[in-house]
Amino acid sequence: MLIRRETPADIEGIRAVHSAAFAGPDTAPGQPPVEVGLVDALRADGAWIPELSLVAVGAGGEVAGHVVCTRGRVGTAPALGLGPLGVLPALQRQSVGSALMHAVLGAADALGEPLVVLLGHTGYYPRFGFRPAAEYGIVPPVPAWAEHFQARALTVYDPALRGPFTYAGPFNDL
Repeated sequence: MLIRRETPADIEGIRAVHSAAFAGPDTAPGQPPVEVGLVDALRADGAWIPELSLVAVGAGGEVAGHVVCTRGRVGTAPALGLGPLGVLPALQRQSVGSALMHAVLGAADALGEPLVVLLGHTGYYPRFGFRPAAEYGIVPPVPAWAEHFQARALTVYDPALRGPFTYAGPFNDL
C-alpha cells in the first residue's frame, strides 16, 4: 500500500471506498451512504484542506482507503475534524486504516495543526492517541455524542484551547 494525497483521478475510487465501507442495513436501496455525499460536499467547501485528504493505493493503482481532515474550530481557534475514514471491506483489519490514520495525523502535525477531533469508536481510536474530548475541555456540537467524541493533541497544542467544537459546514447538513 502507498499512502498519498488525493488527486482528481481518485475521486470515483474514493466514492467507491466509502460506498462499500459504509453500506449497511440503514442504507436505502440505490442510495449511497451519507459519507459519500459528505466527502463530496467537504471537497467543495472552504474548510477542505487538500494536504489532509489521503488515499491508500494498492499495487494496481486502485484506491483501497481514504481519510480526510477538514477545518473545524474550538471556539474561534482553528482545529481539525477527522472523518470519514473508510477502507474497502475486503481490506479491513489489514492495517490499511491504521496506516491512513498515522499518515493523516503526521501530516496534520507537520502542518502545525494543534488538535484533531472525531466522533468514533472508543475501542479503535485510542490506539492513535485519541482520548475523550472532555479531558481537553472540548465540547461536542451535540451533547449526546460526548461518549464517542474524542480528541488528539498534536505538537503545537496549547491547553488553553478549550470550548465548543464546530465541524465544517457540510457536517451540519447530515
